[in-house]
Amino acid sequence: MAKPGRPGASKKKKGPTVGSGGQGRQALEGRGPTPKAEDRSWHPAGKRKAANDRLAAARSRSGGSGSSGGGQQGRARSPKKNNDSEVVSGRNSVLEALRAKVPASTLYIASRIEMDDRVKESLSLATKRGIAVLEIMRPELDRMTGENSVNQGIAITVPAYEYAHPLDLVSRAIDRGQTPLLVALDGVTDPRNLGAIIRSTAAFGGHGVIVPQRRSVGVTAAAWKTSAGAAARTPVAMAPNLTQTLKSMKAEGVFVLGLDGDGDMMLPDLELADRPLVIVVGSEGKGLSRLVTETCDAIVSIPISAATESLNAGIAASVALYEVSRRRSAL
Repeated sequence: MAKPGRPGASKKKKGPTVGSGGQGRQALEGRGPTPKAEDRSWHPAGKRKAANDRLAAARSRSGGSGSSGGGQQGRARSPKKNNDSEVVSGRNSVLEALRAKVPASTLYIASRIEMDDRVKESLSLATKRGIAVLEIMRPELDRMTGENSVNQGIAITVPAYEYAHPLDLVSRAIDRGQTPLLVALDGVTDPRNLGAIIRSTAAFGGHGVIVPQRRSVGVTAAAWKTSAGAAARTPVAMAPNLTQTLKSMKAEGVFVLGLDGDGDMMLPDLELADRPLVIVVGSEGKGLSRLVTETCDAIVSIPISAATESLNAGIAASVALYEVSRRRSAL
């Protein structure tokens, strides 16, 4: 009678397993030679190669123009502009806005206002530019500007800015036979920084600025004033989702460079200045967001002294734009 086995015990026979002689040799063979830097997707060289492949693919699709016709057809509509007008009040603010050629629609003057030099110059500038001038009662002006504002008897209304579509900025540059150079803002909320970036973009041959629809500054009267009139000739586009917009631009052959203190390369070592570029600038405190950082083809650092922690968004964008412009002019 066979002896019952212990429950759970293995019934396999001891001894060598047939066909196991090669397993030890396979374990000792190793993983082969180390891949080249450009073949590693996480390496900066690999990112540059992937970006070059995207650019070549985009050019082949469009017959060498660098813009894909399919991307134009699948393009989402740009956000509708807000019909609410912005009110700028106060004698100094109104005069500075008119001097900066902010596109005001109406100048309001309180009845029986004391006419000083600022009011006289504001009236003169408005008349020369064809801006409507209306005289209203002081209570009505107070209601229009808000209870807590000090309007000093004068105000102007500025119509809501009409934004372009981000991909249209790329198309316009290519149609002119130029290499696109754009700046995108990630979490920048100060209108003075936006105005300074618009001014620098115009000064160094850029083709436009991109702002996200959420958690970002828009083109306000303050941004107009800081731009010193550059906002009148430099288009600003609004992106419903900045990360998706950057990915769409990459599909069109545009290289995405992020500015950050812990970058993959230093700005003087940049080798992509002659390519279609969008430079992404983050906020001074938080920097670039995680998703935007992962979308960038390269993260570039601006060399600064150790005593300075960081540069604000306006200055960082100006330095990067100057370096790209200098390298392009040297080609």
